[in-house]
Amino acid sequence: MKVLKIGIPKGSLQEKTIEVFKMAGFNIYINPRSYFPSIDDPEIEVTLLRAQEMSRYVEEGVLDCGITGEDWVLENGSKVVKLTDLSYAKQTLNPVRWVVAVRADSKIKRVKDLEGKRVATELVNYTKKYFRNKKVNVEVEFSWGATEFKVTSGLVDAIVDITETGASLRANNLKIIDMVCESTTLFIANTKASRDLAKYKKMDNLRLLLKGALESRDKVGIKLNVETSKLDKVLKVLPSVKKPTVSPLTVKGWVAVEVILKEKDVRGLIPLLKKSGAQEIIEYPLNKVIH
Repeated sequence: MKVLKIGIPKGSLQEKTIEVFKMAGFNIYINPRSYFPSIDDPEIEVTLLRAQEMSRYVEEGVLDCGITGEDWVLENGSKVVKLTDLSYAKQTLNPVRWVVAVRADSKIKRVKDLEGKRVATELVNYTKKYFRNKKVNVEVEFSWGATEFKVTSGLVDAIVDITETGASLRANNLKIIDMVCESTTLFIANTKASRDLAKYKKMDNLRLLLKGALESRDKVGIKLNVETSKLDKVLKVLPSVKKPTVSPLTVKGWVAVEVILKEKDVRGLIPLLKKSGAQEIIEYPLNKVIH
């Protein structure tokens, strides 16, 4: 039996990743004293690793595959196979942006205004490439943390930092003047491992289940019973994006209707369904939606 060696990100993405794995049907158990969590699948071996390092170890073959941000694949220049994008808007593994930010009261308005200035970031290599492409000469230094403080205190002229909404930057009296890149969460694989039939099959199955788990995050299932004479009225109320499943009941003249909907739509929909003649309406959560 071949064992698939997978890396999951330690740090900010750790809990979110474990949650998605659980929804996909895999329970990961973390030992705070170990970097090797256990998982309830004998064909998988898990390693905890910082997202910043993940792509290097996957490229080298220490790991067969791993989950990390596209930003760190770009930063490390890693040659890996991108199995799938695991980001899902407004859900668990959100896309993020790396932006150029300066003090809100700064006279710097454009990237070109940073000519000859100092910029701090954790994304050093890609930031240097960004400014080269912009033909702006800056001094880029690595930031070990507290990056926002460095620009507000005047230690540097600007920062390149990560953000989802920009709220944290605004709260620290900073303004965004440009975006360096957008990063999504990727499921990546070692080139050699992806050519191994057994390992690729395991990775592809895992990819399918993880995507299905993410797809279900903002959706619920709705079941209801309705008389056939009122069916058309009920179907007109339901969103037309997906056709519902309609099945006959053992009681003559009645059918069961089942459909998957966005959770945010349900609170306004259930009263309309009831008014249209639906009965025994059941709303239930979903763990996976596989297309």
